[in-house]
Amino acid sequence: MQSSTVTLVFAAAVLLSLAAKFWLATRQMRHVAAHSHQVPSAFAGTVTLQAHRRAAQYTLAKGRFGLLATAFGTLVLLGWTLLGGLDLLNQALLDSVQARFGNMAYQLALLVAFALIGSLLELPLELYSTFRIEQRFGFNRITPKLFAIDLLKNTVVGALIGLPLAALVLWLMGAAGSLWWLWAWGAWMAFNLVLLVLYPTVIAPWFNKFEPLADAALAERVQSLMRRCGFAAKGLFVMDGSRRSAHANAYFTGLGASKRVVFFDTLLQRLSPSEVEAVLAHELGHFSHRHVLKRMVGIFGFSLLALALLGWLSTQAPFYAGLGVAPNLEAPNDALALLLFMLALPPFAFFVSPLMAHFSRRHEFEADAYACAQASGQDLANALLKLHEDNASTLTPDPVYVRFYYSHPPASERLAALALQTR
Repeated sequence: MQSSTVTLVFAAAVLLSLAAKFWLATRQMRHVAAHSHQVPSAFAGTVTLQAHRRAAQYTLAKGRFGLLATAFGTLVLLGWTLLGGLDLLNQALLDSVQARFGNMAYQLALLVAFALIGSLLELPLELYSTFRIEQRFGFNRITPKLFAIDLLKNTVVGALIGLPLAALVLWLMGAAGSLWWLWAWGAWMAFNLVLLVLYPTVIAPWFNKFEPLADAALAERVQSLMRRCGFAAKGLFVMDGSRRSAHANAYFTGLGASKRVVFFDTLLQRLSPSEVEAVLAHELGHFSHRHVLKRMVGIFGFSLLALALLGWLSTQAPFYAGLGVAPNLEAPNDALALLLFMLALPPFAFFVSPLMAHFSRRHEFEADAYACAQASGQDLANALLKLHEDNASTLTPDPVYVRFYYSHPPASERLAALALQTR
């Protein structure tokens, strides 16, 4: 393997993925705009033309912004790699940190500096998305003060969780021999499982308020559904999602005995009790079909392959030079290898995303079918229509864009399948 080959392969992946993203995004915007003047016949009696046009405008606004964000992200990626940004940062920290505080401090400083610079570069895009696009369409409810508080909390949580994990992985890379990646994979799996247990009770309450579901009739209805489905949860909670957004949702979180059901307050305000039950039955369908377990196994399998690949690449000098970085001669290259791999992987993984989206959409259809068996398919259809309208989701997405990106089937496909289930 030569460094020039690495450079050419990486550059080709970046350019091809960028071209594909632009092609897909422009297809989506053209398709949505062309169908924005008339409500699809399947929704003519339930969705107003005003709501349909609002959804199209929201999709177009996000699409145009997405093109800008994609172009900017590509420039940042090239800046870090082929244009030498990561190499400059590495050399600066070698001179200022490694000689004075040692190898581990230098490597952690490199990871932290990279993360902070990356976050600062992305901050203007996040601010524009939140306070311009989401605000324009009435979804944003977060104040600048709460945004800043969330940013600070995320930084603190990221440091408390990320730094020990990073230190462990770096130590394994230096101490566990050629199979360090296998030990790191084990640590990664254990970390994720512990996080699933701790997130509902330790981390999530730091950002939102969770109160027990006060509606006794709805609580009994939900508990009756869970008993029918053989599902046990530690509690039913309402989250103050309306503090930040008008979007609505419901989800299960936790692992084992820590599992809990969480409803956004916006969801309870919008849906009837029978519709809430149907939405929850859909979520229970994911557990019944073991979709969550299958996704976890898939993620763990992919991470094992990725770490094995990194284990090999980290020993290849052309991997560093081909991506714009001079490998260290007097210090470990482990942090550099982690960062370069993290930067180089997404352009290649992009072309696998349609396969992952396909399985996700199939899981959604299976969960819908389960909901029809355990609750009312008509109530689920009504809930989906309300949520699509409230979230300004377009009813006329481009079919190719859907196959590439959508983790959930379009409303037209889901409602058609539900209609067959409820006959």
